[in-house]
Amino acid sequence: MGANIDTRSSPPPRKRLRTGTTTDAQKSKQEPRLFAPFRALGLITNSVPFVLQTRSYKGATDGPRIHLVTCLGKAWAMWEGEKMGLLFHVGPDAPMPIASMAMDGNAVWASSGPYVMKYLRGKEVSRLINPLETSLSYIQIFGKQLLALTEDGSRMLAWDMESEAIELQATIQFEAGFTAIMIHHPATYLNKVLVASCQGSMQLWNTRTQTLIHTFSAASLLTSPSNTSGTAITALARSPAIDVVGIGFSSGEISVYDIRADERLMRMVMQDGGIRALSFRSDGHPVLATASSTGHIALWDLNAGGRLLHLVRGAHDGAVTALEWVSGQPILISSGEDNSVKQWLFDSPTEAPRLLKFRSGHHAPPHLIRYYGEDGKQILTASRDRSLRCTSVVRDSRSFELSQGSLAKKAKNLSIPIASLKFPAINSLSYSTIRTKDWDDILTAHNDESVARTWTMKDKRVGKYVFTVTGEKRKGVAVGSVKAVCVTACGNFGIAASSTGIINMYNLQSGIQRRTFDIGPCPANVPSRFRPTTEGKKKERCITGLASDALDRVIVASTIDGTLNFFDFHTAVLEHTLVLPSAVVSVTLHRDSGLLALICDDLVVRIIDIETRRIVRELGGFRGRVLDLTFSPDSRWLVTTSMDSVIRTFDIPTGRLIDLFRTSSVATSVSFSPTNDFLATSHVDSVGVYLWANRAQYSEVSFQSIVEDDVVEVSLPSMQGVAEDEALDALSALSVQDQPADVFVTPPQLDGDLVTFTLLPRSRWQTLLNLEVIQQRNKPKEPPKQPEKAPFFLPTLPGVEQRFAPEQKKGEKKKDTKRLQHAAGSTESVFYAKLSEAYESKSSDYEDFFNYAKALSPAAVDLELRALVSLDALRMFLAALTRRLCSHRDFEAVQTFLNVFLRTHGDVLAGNAELQRDLETLAEAQRRESERLLELLASSLGTLSFVRDTV
Repeated sequence: MGANIDTRSSPPPRKRLRTGTTTDAQKSKQEPRLFAPFRALGLITNSVPFVLQTRSYKGATDGPRIHLVTCLGKAWAMWEGEKMGLLFHVGPDAPMPIASMAMDGNAVWASSGPYVMKYLRGKEVSRLINPLETSLSYIQIFGKQLLALTEDGSRMLAWDMESEAIELQATIQFEAGFTAIMIHHPATYLNKVLVASCQGSMQLWNTRTQTLIHTFSAASLLTSPSNTSGTAITALARSPAIDVVGIGFSSGEISVYDIRADERLMRMVMQDGGIRALSFRSDGHPVLATASSTGHIALWDLNAGGRLLHLVRGAHDGAVTALEWVSGQPILISSGEDNSVKQWLFDSPTEAPRLLKFRSGHHAPPHLIRYYGEDGKQILTASRDRSLRCTSVVRDSRSFELSQGSLAKKAKNLSIPIASLKFPAINSLSYSTIRTKDWDDILTAHNDESVARTWTMKDKRVGKYVFTVTGEKRKGVAVGSVKAVCVTACGNFGIAASSTGIINMYNLQSGIQRRTFDIGPCPANVPSRFRPTTEGKKKERCITGLASDALDRVIVASTIDGTLNFFDFHTAVLEHTLVLPSAVVSVTLHRDSGLLALICDDLVVRIIDIETRRIVRELGGFRGRVLDLTFSPDSRWLVTTSMDSVIRTFDIPTGRLIDLFRTSSVATSVSFSPTNDFLATSHVDSVGVYLWANRAQYSEVSFQSIVEDDVVEVSLPSMQGVAEDEALDALSALSVQDQPADVFVTPPQLDGDLVTFTLLPRSRWQTLLNLEVIQQRNKPKEPPKQPEKAPFFLPTLPGVEQRFAPEQKKGEKKKDTKRLQHAAGSTESVFYAKLSEAYESKSSDYEDFFNYAKALSPAAVDLELRALVSLDALRMFLAALTRRLCSHRDFEAVQTFLNVFLRTHGDVLAGNAELQRDLETLAEAQRRESERLLELLASSLGTLSFVRDTV
């Protein structure tokens, strides 16, 4: 095939790292140097039930306002129910994960470990602590009391909220064998609450008198008393009827119970899983909604003795955590462990509900994320939940899931979950935004599928083409799965490669196959451990990565046997094969620079220049398998994530490690913003996408190399809003606390024994020495000409420039202002002020004075030296020259100042005996420094002569 096989896989020589470059300030730093935690995206809710609040305002015509509070782990978020828009997040995070929440007017209460915190407008205003120092699992607002259950279910605590300093009012101890898990207040019951247990029984308590009124045994609440030992109460709901509550059990049984008569009124059973939530409809229709741990929602007609009206299968892709009817409206709100909140609308009492509004995210951790577009406002995320989502960085309401068709209708007809009809999880993703308005612009490969699928971001759905990678349909030929995809930079072609070595290129507009690239057999110089052993697989070479350059000239394909193959884009000819010392797992190309990064099996990341087709960098030091990498937009940095839970940043020009930090969980994928402001990461145990701010965009950072021992433990960013009064604190958090010394800045003096010059041009000092000659030469030869006379009615002022004289009233005299009088009285110049200040402070080197003098022009320096007329001024200037000579700095400036000074004031110095001692001191310093300079010059000239003669 005429391919040029290159076996020179040896990397370029590595540069030796400097030892001892890490300062103590850098070691003590507890945050990354380059990236600061910013915020989390895609978090909607978790397993903690939401809190619903409806508010009606006098004169309002749009109905009551609905507010939802959902838990996000250590934080919470408030949503408005009309458009499911995010109002605000709380920040900072709670000390421990939130276990329960409640609302009281404008206040939000949340329990976190042994603490109960009160928030107003997202800010913590007070905090209560359990005196037993045990975690609290459930809280309930009960009038002017705050009730809480301990995690072990043995006690109930009551705080009095009427007092200014909220104090613990009572502690109720439950009997042995009763483990409390939730509290419920029946309507119209004064000072009385129901406490449910995990043993299946309930107790009615008076919280003011701390007395037990009645116990409802599990035998009376359940149908079969023999099976009550392992049945726990999992849900309680208040009904519109007085004294009637709904009780849900972990066995799937539902009881409508009259607590006043201690009698069960109805019994229903959900077959699939235990009951997780209950809610009675409150707009006049006797309907009970129940939710199971499998994600189904059932509706029961209470007028018909608990007959099943509808069963919404797969309402959520996980367990339903909460159900609430909006007061007076046919709207049911549900939340689930699938990270979603949904609103269901009932058009009529007998019809099945339809999905009205929802807000959702991934319900399984995303494993592949990529920034979409060039504005850095959208991120494509693929997850194990078989979905492809677009997450907005700017506004959470703009996030959406790309549609895979009308799966809900098919799932309903087949009575199967929607997730089972979705495409398999995505393992490779590529896109191009050049032709996004014309046709499909995204191409994906899926696990164990022999086709690649197109998607359109404009229409937010799957595309109309499916690209196959099967070869000739012959008997006995294996059909491989798609392992890598690539969309060309022009957006016209999509390339798919399979595990059997087939590479096909398709036109994205028409879906027609345009070209096939033949990778050929395995080269003979590939190490034997990578070569296939079986006879049937010798011709099958698994493709692990694809890339195309920015000008559609080269196609690069990597294989699992450790080769990198370069194809001509137009002729499909294999031009070059580069044999690598290890198998290639994946490739990432930075098209602007032509750098190709390879993740190899030997825990090394290799960078290839696709122009020279050689290895230019090898980056190592990983202590676990490398999972993903990304280039910075300017190709200066390479950010990697590995199984050791460390995110590393390498400086590509130097090949050195410049930043690393360890997160609490392994980052599965990383992506750098095209605008260079954020780094996005996804993690193995979270459904969100986390953003890290690039410090280099906001402040000066040091790019010194570091070692693996400098790793910093960093917690993941939180989902929080920053108020106006916290804006400055947020910006200061983005700046690096310590400012290491810049090794590239020349110090003022390299060594104390050397003589340092000013680094100013020689012409400045030559001009000062010959200023009189220059002024005499530049003297004008003839007087200036008189300007043309202006009209008679415009009087002019005498002078070179033509200026008009305004008329002044007779007898008017211009008064001197105090500012002019003060300026006229102070004749001391800045030159003299700095000189006297340094003399009085007994400065050792007169640094400020000489910095100012060097900034003046030669004519200004000459004028200032001539203005030194008093003996004190002459003595101070002689001391300044002496001190500067002893500091071994600005040698030529001192010589020039001394020459002009002696020429101007020589006769005064000779005629005053009181200045003789200062002159002798200056002469001694001048002699000593001149001899030092001549000695240094002689030594340098001798060394230079020896080197010249030797060479």
